[in-house]
Amino acid sequence: MKLIKICLFIVISLAFLIAPAGGAQKNVKKQSVKPSSKTTAKTAQSGTKNKEARDQPQEGTAPFKASIVLEAETGLVIEGENVHEKCPIASITKLMLAILVLDRLESGQIKLDDKVTVSQEASAMGGSQVFLKPGEVFTLDEIMKAVMVASANDAAYAVAEFIAGTRNAFVDIMNERAQKLNMADTQFFSPHGLPPSQDQLADVSSPNDMGILARELVKHPQLLAWSSLNTAPFRDGTLIMRNHNKLMPRFSGMDGLKTGFYREAGYSIVATAKREDMRLIAVVMGSPAAKVRDNIVNEKLKKAFAQYQMVRLVKKGDPAEKEVMLPDGTQKTVRPVAASGFSYPVPRDKRKLLTKTVELPEKIKGEIKQDQKLGEIVVRFNNEVLAKVDLISPTAVKKKGFMSRILD
Repeated sequence: MKLIKICLFIVISLAFLIAPAGGAQKNVKKQSVKPSSKTTAKTAQSGTKNKEARDQPQEGTAPFKASIVLEAETGLVIEGENVHEKCPIASITKLMLAILVLDRLESGQIKLDDKVTVSQEASAMGGSQVFLKPGEVFTLDEIMKAVMVASANDAAYAVAEFIAGTRNAFVDIMNERAQKLNMADTQFFSPHGLPPSQDQLADVSSPNDMGILARELVKHPQLLAWSSLNTAPFRDGTLIMRNHNKLMPRFSGMDGLKTGFYREAGYSIVATAKREDMRLIAVVMGSPAAKVRDNIVNEKLKKAFAQYQMVRLVKKGDPAEKEVMLPDGTQKTVRPVAASGFSYPVPRDKRKLLTKTVELPEKIKGEIKQDQKLGEIVVRFNNEVLAKVDLISPTAVKKKGFMSRILD
């Protein structure tokens, strides 16, 4: 009996010990585990170390949102997808800044050796930068190299203030220039293309509009001198800037122009390359990874160069194939010359479809002025008119006097 009581006591005691533990388990909230500082540092380090992860898009992601390939001189669109789609363009925004600088250099308003002083606001820019300090002074040429090579946001802000006094005033000028170029899909809100803050919208454009801007930019040798630099020293060589366009050393003939990226915008590029007499421009927007973007541009430009050739049909000043008789002139004939040149990109296998004909009258009466239009050259592709080039008189031809006409 005593043994039974002892056993019963043990069983009851165990029941009381187990019951509270089970009841407490039902009411326990799951706690989020905060990583220790050591764990956090390791994660951040691996993220920095594995920067090539940016080249690995998620499976099933589209390779880009929109694109265009065009020939620079004529604007002929060789291929394109969603060419008018408005996309956030990130640092490609800086190309509009560049054209505004080039406009003013060309007009003589500013010079490359002008001094640009860094403001507190410019020095506070994040993202890609050259770590400008308030009060530092650089030449405009140095600052523009920082913009085009290093994609420096602080340098872009400094240029904006140098040109217009304030950031907002410069953005207004950017949009005015876009309107003059008929860039209907474009709206700028910053001089640099950084991700927008809560009270700001993103800078947007389309492949078509960036193609328009790029055609203007490649007319300026100074722009290509900046954008073609793979590396450039800054601040007396204490900083070596490296170009964000990694295609340039690998793609023959490439000499610009600009890349752009932030998370919501994806990876974009406006690229240009020249081979022989043909310059092409390629725009790709919204790629999921830098390597994907670069591969797409490489393939598109390679294909376009392989399939197309630039044919120079008329050279400025070239004489016409025949002369025009001048019955009233002090000389009997004149051979007109081309007032301008004309070239056109055509598929290599369709070169024979490109023709030109000279349209000139047999004779022209009266006095002939220098540069007077006498006829034209008509250029056709597959029987469709591409262009008409004026044929003009290279010299003035006076009308014969009364006695000369009688004697004739």
